[in-house]
Amino acid sequence: MRRLTLALLVATYFCLSLIVALTLWRYGGGWGAGVAALVGGLGLCFAFHGLIERALETGAIKGEIESVRDAQKIIIDQVERLDERVTEVAETVAEAALRRSEELADEVHILEGLVERMRHQLDQHGQVAAFVERPGAERQQTSALFETVREALAENRVDLYLQPIVGLPQRKTVFYESFSRLRDETGRVMMPAEYLAVAEPAGLMTAIDNLLLFRCVQIVRRLAKQDRRIGIFCNVSMASLGDESFFPQFLELLTANRDLAGALIFEVGQAAFESRGSIEARNMGKLADLGFRFSLDKVVDLDLDLQDLTRSDVKFIKVAAQFLLDEMTEVNGRLILRSLPDLAAEDFAALTRRYGVEVIAEKVEAERQVVDVLDLGITYGQGHLFGEPRAIRDAVLAEADPPSAYLRPHFQRRAAGGGR
Repeated sequence: MRRLTLALLVATYFCLSLIVALTLWRYGGGWGAGVAALVGGLGLCFAFHGLIERALETGAIKGEIESVRDAQKIIIDQVERLDERVTEVAETVAEAALRRSEELADEVHILEGLVERMRHQLDQHGQVAAFVERPGAERQQTSALFETVREALAENRVDLYLQPIVGLPQRKTVFYESFSRLRDETGRVMMPAEYLAVAEPAGLMTAIDNLLLFRCVQIVRRLAKQDRRIGIFCNVSMASLGDESFFPQFLELLTANRDLAGALIFEVGQAAFESRGSIEARNMGKLADLGFRFSLDKVVDLDLDLQDLTRSDVKFIKVAAQFLLDEMTEVNGRLILRSLPDLAAEDFAALTRRYGVEVIAEKVEAERQVVDVLDLGITYGQGHLFGEPRAIRDAVLAEADPPSAYLRPHFQRRAAGGGR
């Protein structure tokens, strides 16, 4: 288009110059004057055209300069906004770091209390005599086992294991149950059946439960950071719920992390729940007020007070799959539960569900049990068939449990001052 315009302008300039030259020639100027007029006219036209083109180019350049200035203003505004945003983010990060430091300070404070109480318990070697009044080699073996448990607690060799709880029939993991395991100085894992015989009589179970609770809170926080909406069942003893020195600190920690309430379910045994005292019931109510839920395990009596469970915010009960199947019997052509003869077996889970309580079939070991459990309308299962308890990876514990490094030197420092 630009070339066509230039060609038309040149033609116009030539025509004008030719007209002037012909006019001079016609009125007596001669051929010389005509040719001179033609050449001069073309030169003047092209000179005039150059001036106009330069003026237009100058105007275009000025327009481009103005556009660059406008763009520069926009960039400056964006940079200023970005700087403000970076400042806000930096302040937010600083506030988050400050909050995290405060949380860690609270956690270390709680851990210090646990360690001090643990030291006090472990230093009471006189308690050992209460359950080591056994003759000969058996007494020596029990004393050695107690010492192994004491050292495992002193060195913070308490590991967290998780076992999946799945939804049926899809078998997708929806919860985990946590377990504690102790390790001796060689790294060998001690199963609960091995150390409970000495830990319970010596009053060490509260210390073990407390460390397990502490780690469960930290692991739930770690999973929440990864946006993993999976809850963890954490066993808690009535001794911990009734401990007037530990529970207020633990409640303070949970209050600061009440956003994790939907992902942490506290589990107690049926017998312990039914024999709980007023202090334990009141402290369970305080946890429920924060949004935390409860679960009953070791259920051996299906004639439950469902209204009491609802009032106590118990949302789950765990019943061994084989126990359920053994409870079923056929009367007049229909399956019933021996504990609830007026209720059809397949209606038990539906009845508890109406009170907001879900039944979890635990200790599921065989595929046939899964079929029978589904026939009873139970939609959650747990057992080795779905996955064995596995230790939390060391990397996760290292990141989720920063105060744990504080445990060993602190305990050793305290023990050096008088511990045995």
